[in-house]
Amino acid sequence: MQDWSSDNDKPARPAASFGRRNIANGPVPHGAAPASASAESPAAPAPMEAAPPAAATPAPPRVPLSTIPQPPGQSPAPPPVAPPMMSSQQLQLFNGPMGRRAPLPGEAPYEPPPLEPPAAPDAHEASPPPRGSRRSKAIAVVLGAVSGLIGGTLVVEAGRMVGEANRTTPMAIEGPASAQPWKRYAGWPADDFTKFSDVSAVRSSPAPKAPRKLAGPLAGDAAKGADLTLSGRGAANCLACHVVGDRGTNLPGNVGPDLSEIAKRGHSDEYLYNYVYDARVYNAGTVMPPWGAHGLLKDEEIRHIVAYLKTLAVPARFKNPLDDPDKRPVPKEHRDNLDPMVNPGMWAIDKAKELWSAKGPSGASCAACHHTPDPELRFKAWAASMPRWDKTLGKVLGVEEFVFRHAKATTGHAWLMGGDDNASMAAYLRNLANGATIAVDVSGGAAKEAWARGKAIMERKIGRLNLACADCHSVQKSANRWARGQWLADAKGFTVHFPTWRTSRNQLWDIRRRFQWCNVAIGATDLPPDAGEYGDLELYLTSLSNGQKLSVPGIRP
Repeated sequence: MQDWSSDNDKPARPAASFGRRNIANGPVPHGAAPASASAESPAAPAPMEAAPPAAATPAPPRVPLSTIPQPPGQSPAPPPVAPPMMSSQQLQLFNGPMGRRAPLPGEAPYEPPPLEPPAAPDAHEASPPPRGSRRSKAIAVVLGAVSGLIGGTLVVEAGRMVGEANRTTPMAIEGPASAQPWKRYAGWPADDFTKFSDVSAVRSSPAPKAPRKLAGPLAGDAAKGADLTLSGRGAANCLACHVVGDRGTNLPGNVGPDLSEIAKRGHSDEYLYNYVYDARVYNAGTVMPPWGAHGLLKDEEIRHIVAYLKTLAVPARFKNPLDDPDKRPVPKEHRDNLDPMVNPGMWAIDKAKELWSAKGPSGASCAACHHTPDPELRFKAWAASMPRWDKTLGKVLGVEEFVFRHAKATTGHAWLMGGDDNASMAAYLRNLANGATIAVDVSGGAAKEAWARGKAIMERKIGRLNLACADCHSVQKSANRWARGQWLADAKGFTVHFPTWRTSRNQLWDIRRRFQWCNVAIGATDLPPDAGEYGDLELYLTSLSNGQKLSVPGIRP
């Protein structure tokens, strides 16, 4: 038990506070030794007293006790016996909570004085400061400083948060963010798919309510049917989803059932015909395209295919194990996507850094505002929260559209979506956030509604092949299976590597171009990249990857 104010080595305490004096010889000046102190006869310490103020008046001379008048009938009081002098620690030990010393010989037992209210201090007399007041003041000063610092910090932080909430990012909100009218990319199929459903509208003919009736036995040429079935290209690409006997073993898929022994299943000609013509009549959720109903095959061609199917009664035998889709190893992407010697997509990052410092028509550049701290710090995690619902635009805003609208408003650059400059800048901003955990907000309000629309688009049958995104990229349908030599990936984790370098196209593609390509591949009209439907779909797909980490740019076939 030690008191902070007892004898110690704290340098800031005045020495007089801890000094001792000789009662018999009077006060000892600070630093001087008592007159009677010697090795044989040490001076007994007296209780610690506060040093008198420097300007105090001298104390009156001591009056001998014998000269003090006594009450009648009483003898003069004996001279008091001076108690032994003690250190402040000894005083604390004997007078503190641990107990009190025994009375000296001739001394009356100690009786505590009665508790009385303290007398009002004289206004002209300055009361001495209570013991420990300096420490209390010091603590108060420290606490006040800490409180002020904390309070000031809270005020500054609150102001910053309010400023962030009130600050609006400059964006050019008028007009489209892509070229208008939109034209399909050069080299893509130029077919007209406007009579079929797309992600913005339902146009395809509904499923038939009953099978088509055939008049008599079905007549067809099995040899012609084999050519249609096994060509692996053209209108009837059956090998994309089916193993079809010994002749159909050239890298077939396994999305649909093995047809190598279909002749042994006892299906009627009418059933086989209608399943090829429009399988929806038997299975509303089938992934089998309506080959006849959507005009991909003529009536005569379907009859030839049925004639060939009726000849298949022997299990397929694969000469190459890689041709068997059930034994083909799952592809793994082992390439280092961040190595520019491996992934040409990294070249876009260098191009974006040049665009970052390039002045636009307004005379400003990205670097004019985003220079402190460096972009590597300012955008360390920003892209991991994109896309997001933007109430000003009234739709989901992705990185690519943000690049166009923000750059247009601040620098005058017109980096339209679908262009190389826009894709490079989007890849750069996502690359800065590499390793950040994806966390798009779909918790409520307009964002939740957009998420629901995106989910509906994911499940909508569209195009000439009447396929939905979920037909290929959900585990409930065909995900994690083969469509010929192409592995159908699960939608979860699909967006973490976009923009991606497509080795088969020798181009950097953002996620919107990938949507457009899928639409055209299944015979649906592609929309402009800034279409609201693509924003909803991107929000839904990215939400499936919440918790995963960005790694951009990716590299894929």
